[in-house]
Amino acid sequence: MAKPNLKSLSPMAFTQMTPTREEQIHAASSEKLPELLSYKANALALALHPEKQHLIVTNIIEHNKDTKSYVLSPNKEKGTDSLAWFNAGQYLSLSLTIGQHVLTRPYSLSSNPADVHKGNYMITVKRVTGGLASEYILDQWKIGTLVTASAPLGSFTYEPLRDAKTIIGIAGGSGITPFRSLAYAIANGLEDANLILLYGSRTLEDALFTEELQKLATDCPNFRLVNVLSDESKEGYEKGFITAELIKKYAPEGPYSIFLCGPQAMYEFADEQIKTLNIKPKYVRHELFGEYFNPSKEADYSAPETETVTITVRQQGKEQSFKANINTSILRSLEEQGIACPSHCRSGECGWCHSKLVEGEIYTPKALDGRREADSVFGYIHPCCSFPLSDIIIEVSPTIA
Repeated sequence: MAKPNLKSLSPMAFTQMTPTREEQIHAASSEKLPELLSYKANALALALHPEKQHLIVTNIIEHNKDTKSYVLSPNKEKGTDSLAWFNAGQYLSLSLTIGQHVLTRPYSLSSNPADVHKGNYMITVKRVTGGLASEYILDQWKIGTLVTASAPLGSFTYEPLRDAKTIIGIAGGSGITPFRSLAYAIANGLEDANLILLYGSRTLEDALFTEELQKLATDCPNFRLVNVLSDESKEGYEKGFITAELIKKYAPEGPYSIFLCGPQAMYEFADEQIKTLNIKPKYVRHELFGEYFNPSKEADYSAPETETVTITVRQQGKEQSFKANINTSILRSLEEQGIACPSHCRSGECGWCHSKLVEGEIYTPKALDGRREADSVFGYIHPCCSFPLSDIIIEVSPTIA
C-alpha cells in the first residue's frame, strides 16, 4: 500500500468539518467544568490572547483634518471585560464591514502600554486618499461606535536578547505611532532601553504628538526626539531627509539597533542609506509595510499580456469566480467581492491568510514573501501580498466566526 504524503492531503477539506463541530458544541452542555475554570494557565492564555476583543470608541482626538486618534475601551455588554496586554510596537487587526466589503486592517497601538490597566487602547488613523478603511473610519466613527478587534499582534517590539540597548527610531508620517508607545514604555520603566527618534515630516505642523513627545523627552533621559523637516527650515530642527549621515550624527559610539516605521517610499530610501552603515542585519527592524501596491515597479516582475484575470475561489465546499485586476492583491480582490477570509497583517508576515494555490501563476515581491519553505514547495501563498499573473484557482479558509 502506498504511504500518504503531504501532497495527498487536503487541509482545506478539514474546514468543511466546521459546521459539524459547531452543531456538536451547541448541542453540548453549557455547564462550565470547574477544573478548567480553576486552571490558571487557561485563564491567563484567554486574557492575553483572546480570539477577538469587543471594543467601543470612548474618545476621539483630532490632530488635523486628515488624522485622528481613537481611544478604545472594553465593551462589557458584548463580553469583553478587560483589554489584553500588549508590548510597545504591536498592532490591532480591526474587522470592518463597509458596504459589501468584508475586510481587516492593522493599526499600530499608539497608546502607553500602561493605559491597558486603565481600560484604554489608542490607535491613530491617517487618511489615505482612496483608502477604503481609513476614509470610512475617519468619516464614520464617532464616540459610541462599536469595534471588533484581534488580540495585540506583531513582532515590531524591543527584545533585549536580540536588539542593542540603544534604538535609533526612524519614523515617517503616521509611522510615529509605535514609537510613541515605546517612548512611554521606556519612560515608565516597562522597557529597559534608550530611544533616539528621528521623525521625518514635511513640516512641523504635519508632525504628530510634537509637544507631548518633546515634554516626554525633557522628563525622560532615555528618550530623545529629533524632528526632521523636508519642506521647511526651523531653528532647532533638522532639515532634509533621514540619511546615513544624520543617523551617524545622533548614533552612540557602541552598537545600536535601527527600527523603521513609515510609508513604503521611506523604507526604500532609508534601506539604501542604512546599507552604507555596515550594521549587522539583526540590528535593523522594519514594521510591516502595510498593504502593498504596484508590483510592476519590482525589477523581477514580468507583466502578463492582459490586466484582467479570472479568480476562482473555493471555500467550505462552495466555488465562485470573478474578474480581477492584476495590480490588485488577491486578498483585496476577494474583499471587494464580499468574500470573507482570514487576514491580519496584510504584509505577508503573520500567515493568517495562508491559502492553497490550486492552479495558475502569481507574483509575490521578495521583500514580502514571508512563507515557510514548505509552503512554497507545496503551493501555498499569502493572498495579502500575492498578485495574479493568470487565471487562478485558490482554496481559502473561512474566517473564524
